[in-house]
Amino acid sequence: MSMKEQREKRDALRVSIFDPTGNITALVESPVAPEEQSAAAARIMERFPQVEQVGFVRLPQEAAAPVELRMAGGEFCGNASMSAAALSLLRRGSAADEGAWETLGLRVRGVSREVEVRLRRETAESFCASVRMPPVLSLNEQVFPFGALRDPITIVRAEGISHAIVTPGSPFFALRDDRDAAEEAARRICAALGAEAFGLMFLEGEAPRLRLTPLVYVPGSGTMFWENSCASGSAAVAAAMAGRSGSPVCLELEEPGGVLAVKSEGLRGETWLSGRTRLVGEAEI
Repeated sequence: MSMKEQREKRDALRVSIFDPTGNITALVESPVAPEEQSAAAARIMERFPQVEQVGFVRLPQEAAAPVELRMAGGEFCGNASMSAAALSLLRRGSAADEGAWETLGLRVRGVSREVEVRLRRETAESFCASVRMPPVLSLNEQVFPFGALRDPITIVRAEGISHAIVTPGSPFFALRDDRDAAEEAARRICAALGAEAFGLMFLEGEAPRLRLTPLVYVPGSGTMFWENSCASGSAAVAAAMAGRSGSPVCLELEEPGGVLAVKSEGLRGETWLSGRTRLVGEAEI
């Protein structure tokens, strides 16, 4: 093996690709310095165009120790959290099968408390999963002038990411059908909020079964995706509805990649998001 080949092998990234309700997520186990992660993520997404986000994981040697996860843009991601927990179980050969649930803790960059994930194996490489989402920090109506639009929109702020929830009664809902305008609005609102990441959540239908079209912008990684599913956006919807009604809610959100279920006790209670994730490929690049 030549020196060049040895260097390329040493620098290769070990990548596992998961499908959590269509929100295709690449997880990197190889050590990558935080300042180099955006470039590494861009390299992975160029190689695998279906990937919507990249996270960097550190798997514990002891089962009781938390998994560590840092997204390339420093944002919080519920789908990546459940996938990182699943990867940990796969690597250590844990049972988590025959209907048994296993609980793991994650230390996620940008979130102050440990993220709890519950998993149950369905097949050799797929899991049912539930994630205790970070608490909502605030829920309010804010005005963000955009073109002729001056109406207030609902903003849900949480650790690691903020969301705007837009329903058909809002003039902003028309942005769902004008993707260039919607993406520019996401950039501007994210900057105005100073958020690590920002989502425009286009919500329609009647509870408990609603339809959600998520657009997510992450300035730290320079990514803008009309995602197949958004865990944090789904949690924001449920927390906002529970907060306004003063009662817990249980929702099923139909998203482009499938259905996510959310139970929320509102702003001062817990919010749990449930879905599925499966390993779909592994590579060294």
